[in-house]
Amino acid sequence: MEIRRAAGLDDPRLQLFCGLTDHDLRRSLEAEHGIFIAESAKVVASALAAGVRPVAFLLEDRRLAQAAPLLEAAGPDVPVFVLDRAEISRLVGYPHNRGVLCAMERPAPRTPREVLAGARSCAVVEAVTDTTNVGAIFRSAAALGCDAVLLTPTCADPLARRCVRVSMGCVFSVPWARTGPWPAEGVGTLHELGFTVVACALSPDALELGSPEADAVARPALLFGTEGDGLAASTVALADRVVRIPMAHGVDSLNVAAASAVFFWQYCRR
Repeated sequence: MEIRRAAGLDDPRLQLFCGLTDHDLRRSLEAEHGIFIAESAKVVASALAAGVRPVAFLLEDRRLAQAAPLLEAAGPDVPVFVLDRAEISRLVGYPHNRGVLCAMERPAPRTPREVLAGARSCAVVEAVTDTTNVGAIFRSAAALGCDAVLLTPTCADPLARRCVRVSMGCVFSVPWARTGPWPAEGVGTLHELGFTVVACALSPDALELGSPEADAVARPALLFGTEGDGLAASTVALADRVVRIPMAHGVDSLNVAAASAVFFWQYCRR
């Protein structure tokens, strides 16, 4: 493959990598080109292993040898641009120290029925907009055996750069889809497919996680809400049961990403 040294920060061939910290610019560029950005060799390797198609690489020149297996796996027709670290940092808008960026094609969207086919458990993430939390939920889902993730329409994009990085590439190994209209249609689909809908919430009548009543679920769909408000009342009302984590020392709840890991351990590892 041809290694191409970029002409500088204004090189038009690097447009796909510009402004990674500018939310509006990224949404515009990624929508226009149907791409997302994978960051770090590990994340790019996970994406390639999942069959995601690379569009172009941007590397620190000193990382060429380290990245050779990735470039070989990507194939000879994928352009590879190199700059030094300082130039990459100025281009993308933040101090870049991971050495590898790859613009990749966004996979075709899947439907909830497709990703839930054969799944024994799933997570539903309602209106969580923090990309760090969404990425952490995916990583815990992969590590602790949750088979699929559904995201309601207002959730953060799982292919946002930070979400992909925080997940350590697990957004490529855990099947995911956006729900339809939520909650009525989405919860209806879960029931139709044979899931027991478990709202992870602090309702006064909630069951304690680990109790026999809470654990008696054959095929759980675990619902997680936002950091501040939790699940919407309309969502909780449609659940088959409501479950909370017993807390100590006056703490009322955990961060949603931490709470999801606790629920995955209890419901999905079996």
